Amino acid sequence: MTATATSTAAKVLFTGKTHTTAGRNGAARSADGFVDVKLAQPHPAAENLFGAAWSACYLGAIQLAAAQRKVKLPAEPAVDAEIDLNQAGGSFFLRARLNVSLPGIDRAVAEELIEAAHGICPYSKAVHGNIDVTTTLA
Repeated sequence: MTATATSTAAKVLFTGKTHTTAGRNGAARSADGFVDVKLAQPHPAAENLFGAAWSACYLGAIQLAAAQRKVKLPAEPAVDAEIDLNQAGGSFFLRARLNVSLPGIDRAVAEELIEAAHGICPYSKAVHGNIDVTTTLA
């Protein structure tokens, strides 16, 4: 992987550190102790964890997009993530659905916010063009 000028000049805001073990007693633990999850196999924990991380980041991106546009969000905006692990032709791949709830926001404004959030959220940027993503406004 080649570093770009942007990544070499970037200020690190946070580094997540985890240790993951496999097998019957598998687990993932973060260095700060915040995450401590059992990962006994077989279990789709990776998809659940990815969905939780992505939806949390994406929700933060919606909030930032709203603040940039001076839009007041409802007290409890929400994102439900569904991450599918698929297999076809001997290959594994992901599909995702992000279901967004922004009650009380004009639909056109809400749609603008959820689109803008994909351009802000690092998870959305990472998967852009790599997996099928459907974003739905409830």
